[in-house]
Amino acid sequence: MASDLTFTPPKVWTWESESGGKFASINRPIAGATHDKELEVGKHPFQLYSLATPNGVKVTILLEELLAAGHTGAEYDAWLINIGEGNQFGSDFVDINPNSKIPALMDHSGDTPQRVFESGSILLYLAEKFGAFIPTDPAQKTEMMSWLFWQMGSAPYLGGGFGHFYAYAPEKYEYPINRFSMEVKRQLDVMDRHLAEHEWFAGEYSIADIAIWAWYGQLVLGRLYSAAEFLDVASYKNVLRWAETIDARPAVARGLMVNRAFGDDPSKQLHERHDASDFDTKTQDKIAKS
Repeated sequence: MASDLTFTPPKVWTWESESGGKFASINRPIAGATHDKELEVGKHPFQLYSLATPNGVKVTILLEELLAAGHTGAEYDAWLINIGEGNQFGSDFVDINPNSKIPALMDHSGDTPQRVFESGSILLYLAEKFGAFIPTDPAQKTEMMSWLFWQMGSAPYLGGGFGHFYAYAPEKYEYPINRFSMEVKRQLDVMDRHLAEHEWFAGEYSIADIAIWAWYGQLVLGRLYSAAEFLDVASYKNVLRWAETIDARPAVARGLMVNRAFGDDPSKQLHERHDASDFDTKTQDKIAKS
């Protein structure tokens, strides 16, 4: 394989082979469904089709926070979409999200079912629907929206950039790892400076905190890419304080379990969630014993 220093791009790029790396088998340069696949629909108003990636846990954390806050209308069924097996390219899933990315949500609470895709859009949709985890003060709401969109725009540097070249690319290349490490550390510094003077990102615990924590909180807690030491996350003390505070919330712990189909602890894996009791009876360790 040519090194990143000698590769010369062709005049017109063509897709001649898989791109390499951990997720090569599901990467392709075209949209649309690859196969017909009907999605299951449960009994609750909200049907979530997802996987417990950082973008996926944003939504399950918010749904569990809404239920913990007494919003019973937020009950939901969560169905596992295994992106490693290409489930996101099934026909019904593509009907919900034409971009074939998790998470995807269907709201059946109204007269007409409503699809919602993109994690930030789902967070905003649910927060506004229930009037929770979104500030009512106009200035704070504007601040919250700014940080929410900051996360949506910044995470590709962390996941698609740093995470890909540091953890998933078939070979280690110095230039992209340095480039994206620099950007991720700059983002952590942006957060650390803000959190030095604020408990939360927008006056109160909100969907901005949930969205940012799913990526950067898990990063500094050592749960993404095994990169905490490499990025010297211990130096971002205000980010760590904030991340640990959110990590201690019971609803966050539950949200992290939903649609989790990876990891070393089967007691933290709830492939599907259809009732609050599932956390006690249907995690993978209990299913294995039944």
